[in-house]
Amino acid sequence: MKSDPNRILRLIPLFAGSVGGVLLLVNRLMTLQLTESQARSDVLGVILSGVLILVGLIWQQIQPRSPDAVTLEGEEGLEFASDLSDSLQTELAWASHLFLTNTVTRSLVVYYQDQVLLRRGVLGQNSQVNPGKILQRVLDTQKPVYLVNLTLYPGKIEFDYLPLNTQGVICQPLGKNGAIILGANVPRSYTKQDENWIEGIADKLTLTLEKELNKS
Repeated sequence: MKSDPNRILRLIPLFAGSVGGVLLLVNRLMTLQLTESQARSDVLGVILSGVLILVGLIWQQIQPRSPDAVTLEGEEGLEFASDLSDSLQTELAWASHLFLTNTVTRSLVVYYQDQVLLRRGVLGQNSQVNPGKILQRVLDTQKPVYLVNLTLYPGKIEFDYLPLNTQGVICQPLGKNGAIILGANVPRSYTKQDENWIEGIADKLTLTLEKELNKS
């Protein structure tokens, strides 16, 4: 797991306040004759040191820490449905490559018309998709669902076609007939800009799928 990059920054006020307090104490002990001005300076110094220590303690609680990334369990792979045309494979490969290289997505599945068209990235153990309540809601409402921390959702078991330790999931509808399911290795990692961008790519992919697979 990655360490918190802000850990040192949050410790600076705590460290500075502690050092300042110790130096004030040492200076007081080494002073043979205390003047009124030095006494006032010591009081101010103690207050400032206390404020710094308090700020440091507060920062330990309220400063957001970057969520830790995990290594997803599974093997890297690229799998297409056997009956796809070359042009559709190219379109799916293009879209999935964009997701994997420009977002925190590490695993994805394209599900359309009751079949898995593509699996790419770190592959889950199950190669088939049986829509559970969450995915079915996406298909019914044609609205995306973002599960920011998959480990907290009791319904996570339905995503057995993703790696078992997937941290975050976006289910993005592909019209009324399917969805693309994106799995991340970091919780709370997709930004609103990512969501908008994913929606745009999915809309383009939907047009291609409808053209290629709904000809009849």
